[in-house]
Amino acid sequence: MKQRILLLFTVIALISCKREQKISSSDWTQISNRTQFKDQDGLLELKSGNFTYNFKQNQTPFKKIILLNASMAGYISELGAEDLIIGVSSPEYIYSEKIQNLLKSGKIQNVGSEQKYDVEKIISMKPDAIFTNYIASFDNAYQLLKNNGIQVVFLDEYMEQLPLQKTAYIKLFGEFFGKEKEAEAKYKEIEKNYTELKQLALKGKDKPVVLANEMYGDVWYLPGGKTSVANYIADANASYIMKDNKEEKSLTMSFEEVYAKSAGVQYWVNAGSHTSKKEMLGTNPFYGKLDVFNKGKIYTIAGKEKNKANDFFESGAVRADLILKDYIKIFHPELLPEYQLTYMKELQ
Repeated sequence: MKQRILLLFTVIALISCKREQKISSSDWTQISNRTQFKDQDGLLELKSGNFTYNFKQNQTPFKKIILLNASMAGYISELGAEDLIIGVSSPEYIYSEKIQNLLKSGKIQNVGSEQKYDVEKIISMKPDAIFTNYIASFDNAYQLLKNNGIQVVFLDEYMEQLPLQKTAYIKLFGEFFGKEKEAEAKYKEIEKNYTELKQLALKGKDKPVVLANEMYGDVWYLPGGKTSVANYIADANASYIMKDNKEEKSLTMSFEEVYAKSAGVQYWVNAGSHTSKKEMLGTNPFYGKLDVFNKGKIYTIAGKEKNKANDFFESGAVRADLILKDYIKIFHPELLPEYQLTYMKELQ
């Protein structure tokens, strides 16, 4: 499944992730230790991981953009800037109904897939900028685009470990699109919601023990204790089995190692996008040995799926407040009696 591939891509990338040095200048808007930007005298400067960009006054705001990653669409949709998109790759994985309608009408073009981009088509479309996660195997394609005067902007928002830092990328997109005020207002709204929900979670009557993610082949990629998944669980006032771990990357474990740590687990979250417990057991019979599989509650990230598209990876990249709300509803249902899950779904 595409969702499982995306999860695997994320956890493997996290294994090699290293934090960048923080920039001390007060002029910079600090999204995280890896991404900062400042707008001064008409010059927009961006530092994203190992890449640095300088955009002159006549280059922004962008009017025509291409997205090579579905997660980027979440930020554009939150800003109501879908009409700026002229091309996307792998459109079947885009959840946004508006973007899908623009694809059907021909206003947005399909520019390839995660296996191969249609570089000639992209060059002919003359976008102001292309937004993508950096993937080393596409270096030749990136270089060809740059050689033809096309700006390629690498953003790795999925590598951020603090939920609100991932949300904060909306501020950067606001700068790119001339929607600074809208972006700042949206961020403050989500931040306020998140802070209030975090306080609400502290009123929970207990602190349940939680397991996360699933196996790929013979390996269980268990989130480290400082990853975004662990941070969400902690902010939802639950006890993650690896909460004392200090890693900001995924931990590779065998089933036996996870089994040894699973005693007392009441909830299993982010268990892929399986359709049923029976189907899940067919994928890996070992799951049936876990007490949480037989006696606890299991939740997948399949709450908002349409065919191959999963909104958890799209709007969920921005709406940290809704993801946290889902976790609180799962761990402390009495605190949100009227709320229906957005991204998560209980497995039957």
